[in-house]
Amino acid sequence: MDYAQNLWLFFILLLGIIVVPGMDMLFVLANALTGGRDRGLAATGGIMLGGVVHTLNGAIGVGLLMHFVPILFKPLLIVGAAYMAFIGITLMRSSITVGRDGPTGSRSAWKAFRQGAVTCLINPKAYLFILAVYPQFLKPDYGPIWMQAMVMGVMAALTQAAIYGGLAITAGRSQQMLVANPRATALAGRAAGLLLFAVSVFTAWEGLRAA
Repeated sequence: MDYAQNLWLFFILLLGIIVVPGMDMLFVLANALTGGRDRGLAATGGIMLGGVVHTLNGAIGVGLLMHFVPILFKPLLIVGAAYMAFIGITLMRSSITVGRDGPTGSRSAWKAFRQGAVTCLINPKAYLFILAVYPQFLKPDYGPIWMQAMVMGVMAALTQAAIYGGLAITAGRSQQMLVANPRATALAGRAAGLLLFAVSVFTAWEGLRAA
């Protein structure tokens, strides 16, 4: 298999892991529905930053560290799932209303960006992806590891921008229909929070079982 085929296979796996609904996607959806397009895109930007950091981690051998020191893996899964569950519970308990100047009492776009980065960095699914996939694609035969990691990082960021950014824009437009219906807005936020909580529990269970 040559380098081009290697990248195509990586892209297929990358697309699959991003398209499947998970913590990152639901976080973007929750922000876009309750805060509009700008906050959804800010959350997407944070997740993209987290994805680049994940790529760097894979390049410098975090996957190997986790493989040889498996005792670190379970606490990481638990902490990540607990953080996402906390965000989900917060959304479920909130009473979000949307006005024409933005959502009342909502997080700022900057905070959504920061939380998006943290969400991606502690997402157990991302670490499972790195542990399972990255060692197969970062090979000395294809050139410097750092250069391969840079290419993979750009691919990850562009794929996240296309999938999550498109979701943020689509969901953000629907926000305008919720301006006159605060009950529907609160329901949307709480439903997204419930999904975040459920996915965090499921992902932690799957990760611990795999570990």
